[in-house]
Amino acid sequence: MMKVLIFAAGTLGLLLLSWRAFQFPGSHGFHRFFAAEALLALIIVNAAAWFHDPFTLRQLISWLLLLGSLALAIHGFVLLHRLGRPRATNDQSADFAFEKTTTLVRTGAYKYIRHPLYASLLLLTWSAFLKDITLVALLLAAFATAFLVATALAEEKENLMRFGEEYAKYMKATKRFIPFTR
Repeated sequence: MMKVLIFAAGTLGLLLLSWRAFQFPGSHGFHRFFAAEALLALIIVNAAAWFHDPFTLRQLISWLLLLGSLALAIHGFVLLHRLGRPRATNDQSADFAFEKTTTLVRTGAYKYIRHPLYASLLLLTWSAFLKDITLVALLLAAFATAFLVATALAEEKENLMRFGEEYAKYMKATKRFIPFTR
């Protein structure tokens, strides 16, 4: 019962943050809501096993992914804030303030991947999955991953409209989530 209440409260919070995205069903924010819901459910489902057997290889890998997720998220937010020059606008988009960048960021992690923040959520997803490997956890992790990919694809379309040819060139020079892959 407690897990259901926590999930309901988390969902309410996500709805309050994402309500504008539902006005734009093809937007990255729309897809991101469902990725966040799956990730929330995954964390809640595996919460009891979060600290079990802390020195097993599975748990150590999980903690490493979690630390990588945190570092990448902080790094990505700092770069967007400092270099992306987000500007508050009165437009009716569903974007958060930090997403309303006026400059394309191409340094740090953004030099190698287009979506460090979504990559950090992927690391968090698979870190949470490794806490307790079950079929339910696998399905939630797969669902979150699919929606994070959909989020990135939608955001790339939006960025092509925002930055034009500059973003098209950037896409050719970088990977979506994993640097140095084909």
